[in-house]
Amino acid sequence: MSSSDIFIGEIIGTAVLILLGGGVVAAVVLKRSKAQNAGWLAITFGWGFAVMTAVYMTGTLSGAHLNPAVTVGIAIKDSDWSNVPVYFAGQMLGAMLGAFLVWITYYGQFDAHLKDPEIIASPPHEEGMVSEEAAPKAGPVLGVFSTGPEVRVVWQNLVTEIIGTVVLVLAVLTQGLNNEGNGLGVLGALITAFVVVGIGLSLGGPTGYAINPARDLGPRIVHALLPLPNKGGSDWGYAWIPVVGPLIGGAIAAGIYNIAFA
Repeated sequence: MSSSDIFIGEIIGTAVLILLGGGVVAAVVLKRSKAQNAGWLAITFGWGFAVMTAVYMTGTLSGAHLNPAVTVGIAIKDSDWSNVPVYFAGQMLGAMLGAFLVWITYYGQFDAHLKDPEIIASPPHEEGMVSEEAAPKAGPVLGVFSTGPEVRVVWQNLVTEIIGTVVLVLAVLTQGLNNEGNGLGVLGALITAFVVVGIGLSLGGPTGYAINPARDLGPRIVHALLPLPNKGGSDWGYAWIPVVGPLIGGAIAAGIYNIAFA
């Protein structure tokens, strides 16, 4: 696959991933949404279906990494870093585009939510949102865009992201790759989708399971840039954890694969 195929495929795939994944969070937590209060199960399955849709859509174009941690894992497995910058660039642009589309799709709901007197006075803690107690610098809708901890313990939050990403990337490397070994295959898309659901249900409680640096950082940047009324902060003090943790996790998963499975 060419560099242009990789770049375009990762933009499209990651945009769809964030549109559907961020979209389910917006649907569940924002006021005036028909799916409000649908709960954590809806969020975890929504993210799983987002992964499946995005991978099936772009797997033949770019291999559908859609995640810098997956890209790092495959690069270490193959000892080939030549296309890593192209993957990273496509993933970040796609994540930002997807977050922007979530805002457009839920424009009225964002406006109603952020202008509600109760939200302005004392934002309630909704499932899927960033905890105001653990992250006082986080705005009331930041959880639609990016993740945050329920309890802010830096080492625990970092280790949680590492563990979750090891599970994800090791599952991709052992079960999900296509015949060329450079991206997700047809069966791998379904397997990976269910793995993401499982990670969300079992390991998502502490931090909201970013397990993907682009998924968290790209939308966090968009949250900072969008003209949302009363949006509050973007919690930049936490932003490094869902970037560094997944990258470490992807590298560890590749190391385990090379030692135990290669």
